Amino acid sequence: MESAVVGVVVVVVLLLLLLRSGMRVVNQVERGVVFRFGKALPGHRQPGITFLIPVADRMRKVNVQVATLPIPTQEGITRDNVSVKVDAVVYYRVTDPSRAAIEVQDYAFAVGQVAQSSLRSIIGKSDLDDLLSDRERLHEGLALMIDSPAAGWGVHIDRVEIKDVQLPESLKRSMSRQAEAERERRARVITADGEFQAAQQLANASRIMSDTPEAMQLRLLQTVVEVAAEKNSTLVMPFPVELLRYFDRAARQFDEAPTSTPEPPKGTVPAQPGPADAS
Repeated sequence: MESAVVGVVVVVVLLLLLLRSGMRVVNQVERGVVFRFGKALPGHRQPGITFLIPVADRMRKVNVQVATLPIPTQEGITRDNVSVKVDAVVYYRVTDPSRAAIEVQDYAFAVGQVAQSSLRSIIGKSDLDDLLSDRERLHEGLALMIDSPAAGWGVHIDRVEIKDVQLPESLKRSMSRQAEAERERRARVITADGEFQAAQQLANASRIMSDTPEAMQLRLLQTVVEVAAEKNSTLVMPFPVELLRYFDRAARQFDEAPTSTPEPPKGTVPAQPGPADAS
């Protein structure tokens, strides 16, 4: 009787050890791909506790989180023959764990190599201005180029971003001089436009003052007030304003006076030229 009880206990212990050896835990961020005698089973194991057949089953866990893969700096020549160095970053995630575990040996390394070659290709197809200003379109093109082969590995490319574009020092100096010249040109244009508008306003003001002499007097008085407001100078006016106005009226009357020769008085006979005058 005692031997039977011992045998049952041994069998139970062996079963528990067998179950314990076949029990696996899959984390929330992982998916399990099971290989039974080297052949992959359809589907994948979900997060939680899963049981494997000891000796027969092997499980490979695949992370399905979004991973960040920095692309090393790639040197290339743009379409307009400028040598640049560009580095980028790739965001990807595994959408099919079974294909990622079977179709490619190391999907992270494979994605990195495709990203490097795609980055060099996009550098050769783009101009320098596109690399500096039109990056959104380049990001979309890079993501499409990398996602095309990665889709067959069960990997989806979420986003590709160019982090930095390194330019030669000589090109940086040339671009700096170009920007400085452009700013100087804009400053000169703005100054010239201001002078033109000021000249127009002065011309309009001069026409108004010429039509209305009182406006000139008011402007003179305003100028006197502005100069006297500083209280640090002495203003001397040699002529009274009324005298200046008198001279102005006299000059106008002189300009309007007739300039024809006066007629001789009535009853007088104009002198006839004598012989000496005729000779």
